[in-house]
Amino acid sequence: MKRWSKISSIFAVLIIISVLYIISNSGIYHTENTVFAQSSSLTIISLSSDNKLIGGGQFVISPNPFTGTGNYTITDNSADDTEKDKDGVITLSGIKNGNYNIIQTSTTPGYSVDQIQKAVQVNNSSGVTTFTDLPTNNVAISSTSARSITYTTKFECGSIYAGEGPLRPGHYDTDISLFNKQKFQTQVLWNSVLNNGPSSNAILLKMNSETSKSITCQDIRTTLGNNNENFIEGFTIINVPLDSTFNGETTMASSTSDVNVLDVQVFYTANALDTLPHEVIVDKISFYIIQDGSGKIPSNMMQKTLDISVPSGLNQISDTEKKVKDALAKQYSLSDDDLTKIVIRIKDVSVGVGVLIDDHAISLSTVKPQLGS
Repeated sequence: MKRWSKISSIFAVLIIISVLYIISNSGIYHTENTVFAQSSSLTIISLSSDNKLIGGGQFVISPNPFTGTGNYTITDNSADDTEKDKDGVITLSGIKNGNYNIIQTSTTPGYSVDQIQKAVQVNNSSGVTTFTDLPTNNVAISSTSARSITYTTKFECGSIYAGEGPLRPGHYDTDISLFNKQKFQTQVLWNSVLNNGPSSNAILLKMNSETSKSITCQDIRTTLGNNNENFIEGFTIINVPLDSTFNGETTMASSTSDVNVLDVQVFYTANALDTLPHEVIVDKISFYIIQDGSGKIPSNMMQKTLDISVPSGLNQISDTEKKVKDALAKQYSLSDDDLTKIVIRIKDVSVGVGVLIDDHAISLSTVKPQLGS
């Protein structure tokens, strides 16, 4: 009997050891450095201004949390929503880790969408973000919710040939560069307004994520129906709607702390001369200094071939010797009396290479955004 009791005790101990071994290796229990594996998920909550859940919301997530590329649209209580029993709560499970931008595109009737873009980071955890939808009859909407972002730039295009103003004679050009720094396609409307003149029709630009476009003087003239080279100036208005949809694609929204949806820079060039840039004929004159009664010209310049280049013009009669003496007077501070004591001989005159007189002024301006209703 005692022997049987002893065998039973040993058998019980072996069973306990086996169970502990199985538990230890199954990951159910660890005595230290315990880690519980958790799949990544993303939860979107829609609330009213009094913190009540609002169902029926639709959201666009970028990038797609399941594939990591493109955009993903989710509607409250749709197939991928694991919280179908809770209106106003959307949960996506089994998503990839990453940083996500979320915008609300629609909500239940009687409410307006939250126009502020949300950013959520998911890293082996559950990311949560909240959208607040205000009643459409809430008077605060018009004063607190931005409907668009506007950039206003100055443009100057064309040539001024005389003193008619408003600027000095020269050629003026404007290049407006737009860069969409968002992760979404952005819709842009722009139009131009002439000073003391008409406004053009709005032009729609669709800008993909992290791409750039330019608006040049030629584009501005085309919209205004002005295709000649006369000088025009005015303003270009660039508008980014935050709650509009074009061809089924939604324009993203931005928070008040980051309303700069686009980088907008304006590059101005101007050639402000008394006359427009033009080719200049240059006479190359070879000469000798035979005699210097002033004593001001260095002796090593005497009795040797010297050259000077001076501007000239077509069909113009000029005094070549006077041109040389004028240059000597400027170089050596000679008076009119000194010049009478200097004797020179012209050896040769040839036409030099034409050069282009140019005096460009350039400037770069960064345009700040303004929130609009």
